[in-house]
Formats: sequence, structure tokens, C-alpha cells
Amino acid sequence: MPEKQSVLTLITGADKGIGFETAMELGRLGQHILVGSRDKSRGFRAVKRLHQQRIKSDLMILDVTSAASIRAVADRIRNQFGYLNILINNAGVAFDHHESALTMSIETIRRDFDVNFFGLIQVTQAMVPLLLKADHAKIINVSSNMGSLGLASDPTSQFYNVSSLGYQASKAAVNSATITFSKTLAHVGITVNAVNPGYTATDFGGRFGGTQTVQQGAARIVSLARDLDSEVTGTFSENAGKLPW
Repeated sequence: MPEKQSVLTLITGADKGIGFETAMELGRLGQHILVGSRDKSRGFRAVKRLHQQRIKSDLMILDVTSAASIRAVADRIRNQFGYLNILINNAGVAFDHHESALTMSIETIRRDFDVNFFGLIQVTQAMVPLLLKADHAKIINVSSNMGSLGLASDPTSQFYNVSSLGYQASKAAVNSATITFSKTLAHVGITVNAVNPGYTATDFGGRFGGTQTVQQGAARIVSLARDLDSEVTGTFSENAGKLPW
């Protein structure tokens, strides 16, 4: 009988924070982790830590804003493995720092979109042919409750008075892409879901530090990624349950 293939998981922005914690937890479950990292030094350190835990992992130097970088990673995965089971679009930025929408520069908004939205689209499009080669495949997009139009427009929501135009709009776009890809890929059995990790104590949390641990931030992502047989698709959720788009 042919040897059973390892579950192969690519995580963008996996060299620190929620991305690294997700890599660690899924690796401990036996998945082979491809650590997507724009920074070679951070990426090597992340893979070294995973290897110390006896987790199968490989570094993929991946800048989600570079089409050439994305193609190189897709080619390497194709040549080295021939397939991909799980894509976790985790790489994200927030450059707008709650500046007023009346004064925020278009350049700042573009920088948010380049990583959070356009980068996610480019990576997804490049990896779908590899996902189609796997028996089971799924895409998990790390979004944010700040991208929820329902929460942003609800006067009773804590996000009603939040103003972070570039970040919020880019994550709302991620949610829209999640819906579109989930419908587009439904006929080939690839599930696509969006997750809000929550305000987590990482470098991304900034000076306010976050309100939960990195393990809590990764929990919903890990829950979706560990169950390859799950047919749940087209959802936006967090640890507490479903969220409004």
C-alpha cells in the first residue's frame, strides 16, 4: 500500500504571534507545517523552535505582496510535495493606527490592503491548484471582528465608535473574498472560512497589549484546521461562535 500522505499546511506570517502558535499546535497534532515568513532570520528561528518540539516543518520565504515570491513558494511546494491540504492566510498588518478617516492617506490604506486583501487573494489563487491535488483541502482566512459590517453599524456594539478605515475595510474585503471563494470552490470540495482570532497579546496588539493569550487567539483557527473531514464552509466565526458579516 502507498504511504499515507502527511497533512501539509501552509501558514502565512507564521514566524511569530498567532501564526506561530497555530503552527506549533497543528504541528503537535501531526501536521507538516510550511512556515511562511517574509523575514528569513525570524523564519529560521521559528522553524528551529518547531524542530525542537519534533514538529515536521519547512521554511517558505514568502512575501505576500510579491507575486514572484508567491510563485516561487507555489513552485517549491509543487516540486517538493505535489499537493497542499490547508492554506491559512494569517499574514496581516494595521498601519492606520485609528487615525481619522478624514485625514488618513490613501497610501496608508493601500498598505493595509496590499497585505491583508491583495496578498491574501494572490496567495489563494496560487495555492488552489495544489489544494486540488489533495484528498481533503481547506482555506482559513484570518479576519477580524473589526471587519464586520454588522458590528460596525450596530450602535450597541463595542465596535460602533471604532475608526480604523484602512484596517477595517481591508478585513471587510477579506470577509467578502471568503464568501466568494467558498461559493467558487464548493463544487470541488475545498472549504473556505474566515476567523476572528480576537484581541490577542502579541506584537500586533500594539501598546494596549491585547485581552487574551496567544493560545486563545489561535484556538478557533486550530479547531477548523484539525478537522479535515469538516464540510463547514462560508462562515465567519470566533471562539464564542458565529459572527455577523
